[in-house]
Amino acid sequence: MSGSSSVAAMKKVVQQLQLEAGLNCVKVSQTAADLKQFCLQNAQHDPLLTGASSSTNPFRPQKVCSFL
Repeated sequence: MSGSSSVAAMKKVVQQLQLEAGLNCVKVSQTAADLKQFCLQNAQHDPLLTGASSSTNPFRPQKVCSFL
């Protein structure tokens, strides 16, 4: 690696570390609790839990043509 490319690579590393140092850290347990609360609050709107109505379900079985 040449000197200028090494310096450029180190500048990229320093920039990334500065970005990561500025992030707000949250405990995993707190994030998991927040995610669980969000899921419980929005469960009634989740079609995977409540099922999709047959009229709006794009994955419903196609009707067979009876003329053939």
